[in-house]
Amino acid sequence: MQGPILDVKNLSIRYHGASADAVRKVSFTLGRERLGIVGESGSGKSTVGRALLRLLPGATITADTLRFEDADLLALSEREMLKVRGRRMSMILQDPKFSLNPIRRVGQQVAETCLRHFPVSRAEARVKTLEMLAAVKIRDPERVHDLYPHEISGGMGQRVMIAMMLLADPDLVIADEPTSALDVTVRLQVLNILDALVRDRGIGLIMISHDLNLVRNFCDRVLIMYAGRVVETLDARDMDAARHPYTRGLLAAQPRIGGSRAPLAVLDRRPEWQEEMAP
Repeated sequence: MQGPILDVKNLSIRYHGASADAVRKVSFTLGRERLGIVGESGSGKSTVGRALLRLLPGATITADTLRFEDADLLALSEREMLKVRGRRMSMILQDPKFSLNPIRRVGQQVAETCLRHFPVSRAEARVKTLEMLAAVKIRDPERVHDLYPHEISGGMGQRVMIAMMLLADPDLVIADEPTSALDVTVRLQVLNILDALVRDRGIGLIMISHDLNLVRNFCDRVLIMYAGRVVETLDARDMDAARHPYTRGLLAAQPRIGGSRAPLAVLDRRPEWQEEMAP
């Protein structure tokens, strides 16, 4: 495919009843790469991700351009969006404890993606589900297939979520804090799975995170969001050369092993940050 997978220009989002936009004039493009979106809680990161999938029924979404491959996401009907969500674009949510249905077996939930988007039998969907569970490094997929969500660990639950979202082989995956509840070892396994998807399948990946070190080491480019705006865009490898005072403040507020024991820097938030546009 020529051109970007995703093209966003001046995306604004306002929740019904709110007096101000939660996201204001956000613009970016996404190719077959790993794009990180970073910022504090409430900066609008997850709102942007959900807007791309039109999963904000309590909000008004406007944009000059909101295009995914050949589709104008603002112009699609809900029936047409059902063919995009899960099949061409998917979202890995933050916590499997709240994202998985507690009264349905794990395998049934993963297979639903296959049954919804492809003309396959339940037996064929089961085979594809077991293959995908194995692909995300779950040992003994047959056993895990028949477990309920409360019977699996957090790390395994997150890999089940990844399997569910990747079963349809989408072109774009939005990962919303996919490793926040995982220990270091499992986190590396999950990141390796996502990295392989970008490298081997050529998908586009949006990584939403609070973790600056994660996006610095994992992503290709990074958007820094503050109060609903993108205040800086830079290559992940150049984060230490960030120019915006908010980005520099976030970096300075990170604890470092072996670093100074002095109190961490406190961000001096400035009113103009809410009004200025990213270059």
